[in-house]
Amino acid sequence: MRVLDITVFPGRNCYAHFPVTKVTLDLEELAGRESSEYPWFCFALGECLPGIANHSCSGRDGGFVARLREGTYFGHVLEHIILELQALLGFPKAFGKTRYAASPGVYHVVFEHALPGLVEPLLTEALGIVQSLLQGSTVNIHEKLEPLRKLAAQLELGPSTQAIVKAAESRGITVRRIGDESLIQLGTGIYSRRIQATVGPHTSCLAADIACDKAMTKYILATAGIPVPFGFTVETDQEAVEAWQQIGRPVAVKPRDGNQGKGVSLKLNSAEDVAEAFHFAQVFGGKTIVEEYIEGRHYRLVVVGGKLVAAAERSPAHVVGDGVSSILGLIAHTNLHPLRGEKHEKPLTRIALDDISLRVLRRQGIDANYVPQQGQLVLLRDSANLSTGGTAWDVTDMVHPEARERVERVARLIGLDISGIDVVAPDISSPTLEMTVIEVNTAPGIRMHQYPALGQARDVAGAIVELVFPPGTPSEIPLATVTGTNGKTTTTRLIAAGLRHVYGHVGCATSSGIYINQKQLVAGDTTGPWSAGVILSDPAVEAAVLEVARGGIIRGGLGYNLADVAVITNISDDHLGQDGIPDLAALCRVKSLVTEAVRAGGVVVVNAENSYCVQAGQASRREMILFAAEPSQVLANHLAGGGRGVMVQNGAFRALAGRELLYEIPVNMVPLSFAGLARHNIENCAAAMGALWALKVPFSAISATLQAFAPDLLCNPGRQNIIKVAGITVMLDYGHNVPGVCAVADLARRLCSGRLIGVISAPGDRTDASIVKLGHCAGTKFDQVFVKEDVDRRGREVAEVARLLRQGIAEVGRVPAGEEAVFDEAAVHKQALQSAGPEDWVIIFYESLERTLGQLRSVEDEVGALRAVVTVTEAVGG
Repeated sequence: MRVLDITVFPGRNCYAHFPVTKVTLDLEELAGRESSEYPWFCFALGECLPGIANHSCSGRDGGFVARLREGTYFGHVLEHIILELQALLGFPKAFGKTRYAASPGVYHVVFEHALPGLVEPLLTEALGIVQSLLQGSTVNIHEKLEPLRKLAAQLELGPSTQAIVKAAESRGITVRRIGDESLIQLGTGIYSRRIQATVGPHTSCLAADIACDKAMTKYILATAGIPVPFGFTVETDQEAVEAWQQIGRPVAVKPRDGNQGKGVSLKLNSAEDVAEAFHFAQVFGGKTIVEEYIEGRHYRLVVVGGKLVAAAERSPAHVVGDGVSSILGLIAHTNLHPLRGEKHEKPLTRIALDDISLRVLRRQGIDANYVPQQGQLVLLRDSANLSTGGTAWDVTDMVHPEARERVERVARLIGLDISGIDVVAPDISSPTLEMTVIEVNTAPGIRMHQYPALGQARDVAGAIVELVFPPGTPSEIPLATVTGTNGKTTTTRLIAAGLRHVYGHVGCATSSGIYINQKQLVAGDTTGPWSAGVILSDPAVEAAVLEVARGGIIRGGLGYNLADVAVITNISDDHLGQDGIPDLAALCRVKSLVTEAVRAGGVVVVNAENSYCVQAGQASRREMILFAAEPSQVLANHLAGGGRGVMVQNGAFRALAGRELLYEIPVNMVPLSFAGLARHNIENCAAAMGALWALKVPFSAISATLQAFAPDLLCNPGRQNIIKVAGITVMLDYGHNVPGVCAVADLARRLCSGRLIGVISAPGDRTDASIVKLGHCAGTKFDQVFVKEDVDRRGREVAEVARLLRQGIAEVGRVPAGEEAVFDEAAVHKQALQSAGPEDWVIIFYESLERTLGQLRSVEDEVGALRAVVTVTEAVGG
C-alpha cells in the first residue's frame, strides 16, 4: 500500500463537523483483494489489537470483525487500525469511512483524529502492522505504541489548558490553538482573548514576576501581616548552612525563582543535608532560599477573580509498607491504581523511582530495597506536586471563612487575578492563627481540582472562563459567510459595506484579498480557511464577512466554527467533474457545509429560485430568509407560513415578514442593478439585503449601502466595471463559467448599441466538456469572440484550453476571431480593441484584474490617456 496524499482538516469539513484526516491510499498489490482471503491475518489482527472486536461497522456493535471475516478491502482495515491505535493512546475516536476514489485501487480513508501532529506517525505504524501481519510476522504493539505515546504527550495540551478549552467550548466560545504549545485564543475579533495554561489575558506581568520571586513574595506578605516562613536568601552552600544554624530548627531549601516543586528539599536538620540541598536547588535556579520548615498539613487554594474557588489537601509521593514488599515493589503496586497514569493523562501521576526519590530515601537512611513495616509511610518526594506522584483530595467546603478571607487577601496583595496559594496549617477548617503562606503561584495547575482523587470536583476552568468572559459579555463578533457558484464576491462586498455603517472595523475575505474596511491586507484569492483565521484573530475587527469557495472547503474545510448568517447565492454548473463532484447534487452537499455551520438562533439566506439552495436551507434547521429577483411560488409559500423574505416586486426591493412589508427601495435607486437590467446583480443585492437584515443592520443603513455601492473599481473591482480605452468601451469581469459569462453578456447586450466583442479564457482545471460549453456560450452571446489563455494553465498544455474554447465557438457556427496561434493576453486584448468600432463594446473576462488593467494602460499609451470610469447613468444612456 502506498500513501498518495494526506489532508488534515482541523475543523468542520465535508466529512464531519469535527477534525478528521483524509488519506488517499493506493492499495497496489492489495487492490481488489479482501481480508477473507487471508484468514491468518484476521486472527492475528484480533490478537494484536483485541479492542478491534468492539468496533462498530454497518450500524452493528462489533460489526467490523464480522466484516473482516466476511471480506472487506484493506483501506477499510487500515481505517479501523488507526482508530484503535488512537484509543490505545488514550484518544478514543469512533468516526471513520473509506470510499473509492474513482481510480482503480485508490481509496480515500477518512478518520477522526485527536492530534494533527500524530496523524502521519499513526499512519506509518498502521501500514506497518498490516504489512507485518500479512507476512505472518508478529507485532509487538507495546513497542510500537511507546514512541507514539511520547509524541502525543509532547503534542497534546496540558490538563489545565484542556479543562479551560472544554469549559469555553461548553459555553459556545470559539477556541483556536495558536502554534503547538498551550497558547489559546478564546472568542473572535475584538472580543478575542488569549490564555496560556492558567495565565489569563488580564494577568499582570509584574504580579507574575513578583510571585516567581519567592523572597519578594514573602517580603510583601510579611509587611502586610501575613504569616510566612522566616528565612534567608543565600548564594553559597556555606551561607545556606549558616542560615540553617541561625534559624535553629529544620529548614526547607528551594530555588528563589523555582516552580512545580523543582529543586525543593524539606525538613532538613543537618549541615550535610542543607549543603546537599543547596546544590540540588542550584540545578534549577540562581539564588536559593533557606527558610524554616513549617509543620502541618499542606493545602493548595486557588483564587480566581478575587474569590476562592477550590481547595485541596496534598501529600507528597509516598508508599505505605505492608511488611513484605520492598519500596520498589510498593511503587510498582501503587502505580497499578486506575487513577494513576503517565504524566497528565489521569487524575494522578505514576510515581517514578529516580535520582530525586533515591536522594529523599537516603536522607531517611534507607534505599529502594528497604522493606517498610506494616503501615509505615515512606516519603519519595519532598514536594506535594501531582506531577511527581503526589496525591490531592478536595477540601473546598471545609475551608474556614477566615482562611478564605486570608488567601483572597494574599491574591490581592500580590496582584494576581488567577493564583494558586500554598499554605500549611494544622487544619484548614480552623481559624487562621496558625496558617502560614508558603508560596503564591502564577499559572497554578488545576488538575487536582478538576479531577480530585477524592471529594467533589471543582470547575476551576469554568471560573477562569467566566473571569475572562463574565456572564452577558460577548465572545464572538457578528459573522456572515457567503458561498455559491456565482455572485459570492459581490454579495460579500455588499454585506461588508452595510456592516461598515454600524461597526468601525469590518473584516472581509474575498477572491480578491483580505480587507479590514477597504484597506487590503493580503492580495489574491483568499476564500479558504486560512483567510478566515486571519480576520477572526485580529483584535481590531468588530464584524466580519467571509466568502467561502468550494475549493477552500474541499482542501481545508471551514476556517471558523459557527457563523451568525450564511448565504448561498446560487448553485449551478461549475467545477463539476473536479474533486469527486460529479453533479449539482454533490456540489450542493459541499456548499451545504456553510449553511450547516450556523449557530443556534442564526439565519440562512438562500435563493428561492434555486431548488438546491432551498434544499440546503431547509436541511440547516435554522431560520431561512429567502430572496428572489421576482415573485416565486416557493417564496410566496414561505411568506404565507410567516417566514421572512426579500424580493423584487413592482420595481422595488421589498423586505417582508410574512405578509407584512417592512421596507422597500426602488430598483432604479440601486446602481448595481444597472437600472434593473442586471438580473444577476439584483439577486446579489437581494441576498445582501437579507443577510444584513438577519444581522440586525437597520433598514436605513441597508438602503444607504445599496444606493452608494456602485459597479466601479472602488466599490466592486473586477465585476462589470466599465472603462474607456482608446475611445472604446470596455467591460471587465471575472466570469469564468457558463452562467457567469452568460449573465454578463446579457447585461452588456442591453447596454450596448453596437457589436459585442468577447475576450474569453477558461480555468485549466475544468473538464474538457465544461470548457467546450463555455465556448458554446461565448459563440452564442457575442458577435465576435477572441480566445486567450490564462497565465496559470492549471496543469494543461500550452494552447490546450484555447483549442477547446475555439472548438466550442465553432460548434455553434461562429468563427473565432484573431490569430489561431496567438493566445497571449496582452496581444489578444490589443487585437480585440483594434477590431472594435465607436459603438462596440469589448467584454474582457480576466484572470488577474491588476495585470489586465496594466495591459490596457499600455494599449492606451499608444493612442492617448486612459479615460475616466463611465457612470452607470452614462452606460444606461439616461
